[in-house]
Amino acid sequence: MNDAARQIPPLNGLRVFEVASRHLNFRMAAEELGITQSAVAQQIRKLEAELGVKLFDRLPRALQLTGAGRVYIASISRAFTIITEATQQLRPEPSRITLSVTPTFASKWLIPRLPDFFAHNPMVDLQVVATERMSNFHLDNVDIAVRYGRPPFGPGLHAELLYRQDIIAVCSPGLAAAIGKPDRLDDLKPFMLLGDTHNFWPEFIQAIFGQMLMPAAKRVRFNQTAHAIEAAIAGQGIALANSFFVAKDIEEGRLVRLFDRALRGHADFYIVAPRHRWLGSTQTVGQWLLGFKNKEG
Repeated sequence: MNDAARQIPPLNGLRVFEVASRHLNFRMAAEELGITQSAVAQQIRKLEAELGVKLFDRLPRALQLTGAGRVYIASISRAFTIITEATQQLRPEPSRITLSVTPTFASKWLIPRLPDFFAHNPMVDLQVVATERMSNFHLDNVDIAVRYGRPPFGPGLHAELLYRQDIIAVCSPGLAAAIGKPDRLDDLKPFMLLGDTHNFWPEFIQAIFGQMLMPAAKRVRFNQTAHAIEAAIAGQGIALANSFFVAKDIEEGRLVRLFDRALRGHADFYIVAPRHRWLGSTQTVGQWLLGFKNKEG
């Protein structure tokens, strides 16, 4: 073994150091790596002994990099990025990326646009997981997600705004003709109000008419927004939905917007991915999501 090889610490220890430095938490580093918290601590101690320097200050309720640790991690992070990119270039087979989204986002936004994604990214093997449950990036092997919420989403996560939540009321063209222009809340009484688990109707009515929604109002609540939208397309009532979920239905004449005003939601839709995975094919998926949104205005 030559002198250069002997000067390189064990790669397992360097990998643990890279993950722990991002989280500044041994427990979270252990979850990402799939090992125990004590194993993380042991690897860090061994690396510090190998280098002869202290990399972390162990505070009572926190972990922070020492000056030497901050200098070292800057180069170690670049090194792992180079290794990852070199490996991806070496392998010509498709990169498998798991994207987590809600069922409504999958059916009303993602699926109609997938042909464009594969036309431009033939070497990405995209697996879509549609669930209302918030996926765990490590435990569920998720690379990137579209999440409804508000930042910050957690340490070590890269997040970019995809869509603001603007809630609008829509219905079928036939029902819109029957309703006319509703100037008063009483104008909506004969019609079914279609909603989802977010239950935005009381806030929406207050914003539009400055009145409380009457308890006797006819309402149906679905567990997924997509079902409320489909019921509206079928002429069964008036649905509340994010404007970007129904933009294509409005454009193609299946739905019409009933009011000019929109209700600003409490949270928005973000693209979220672990910072260390925001490269290669994962970044390609994220940039495509952002690019398609920008292209559609």
